[in-house]
Amino acid sequence: MPYAQDRIVHDADSHLMELPGCLDPYFEPRLLQRFHDLPVYRTKLARAELFEQARSDQQDDAFRAGADENVLLRKNYHAHGAFIAADRPRTLDLLGFASQLAFTTFCLGNFGLDRGDDMELCYAAADAHNRMMVDFCSVDRRLLATAYVPLEDFGRAAATAKHAVELGAKALLVPSRCPQHHAPSHVALDPVWATAQEAGIPMLFHVGGEEKLDPTYKENGLPPVKDFHGGDDNFTSVTYMPIPASAMQTIATLIFDGVFDRFPRLKFGAIELGAAWVPGWMRSWIRRRTRSSRTRNGYRNSPRDRAKSCAASSASHPTRTRTPAGS
Repeated sequence: MPYAQDRIVHDADSHLMELPGCLDPYFEPRLLQRFHDLPVYRTKLARAELFEQARSDQQDDAFRAGADENVLLRKNYHAHGAFIAADRPRTLDLLGFASQLAFTTFCLGNFGLDRGDDMELCYAAADAHNRMMVDFCSVDRRLLATAYVPLEDFGRAAATAKHAVELGAKALLVPSRCPQHHAPSHVALDPVWATAQEAGIPMLFHVGGEEKLDPTYKENGLPPVKDFHGGDDNFTSVTYMPIPASAMQTIATLIFDGVFDRFPRLKFGAIELGAAWVPGWMRSWIRRRTRSSRTRNGYRNSPRDRAKSCAASSASHPTRTRTPAGS
């Protein structure tokens, strides 16, 4: 009997839990060593013992025999279908979900390349990620692959978005923080939004693509605080607070600068960025329109109506305590 019964459930935030080397078969060969030499990539390899234990467990017959009965208990790398694509359909059967929007874990943040100068490697990593995601999700039509599109370079962003759609991606993921040298609403990025609108797939923000908390906030003279998993690579109470700030600013900028007027069928989703901020964020628009008769660039619809028509949000970590394994 599946976990979800008597209702249709579309899981808006499931993840792969990839192992190191996951991108290697999909990376442009001439750039692979440059990718492996990245300090961020090498830091990820420091958890080699954890990765090897997960690989060993997932190959153990006795462990695999308990997959069904533990589908709600095993998390992260020990979840059935975490990084072995052939296992994921069985997990979906047990959960009873109609679909899962699938995100990366290993590649979140694109290895910091968006904030650097090596745009060739930045977009090569995004393209490799996109090929990997579509390949993984090809085992079951219920798995909906997300593809990452950095917004740093106008021409490369348009090409990456187009290629991702051609591969079969079901959503385009972009960072919620502002690109380094231009606004996310820049008209030269219109081909990205046009590609999504024409394909009928949403643009997405996901946690990990936001502007990070100034680390000075952690310098409080007290012992370090563990994250909610008990480690040090996820959120604490302080680092959790600014997570939606970039999405709030970027979506507002896209609306005020007329992106959703130019692309009225474009949809955006804010995934794992919370939703409690939305009412106050929309009230700020009402106050802005009340106090000023001048718009930034003009738009045909009120910001509130545009937000209602274009945006959706999923819950963030603290509200996900009952999320089953594999999600």
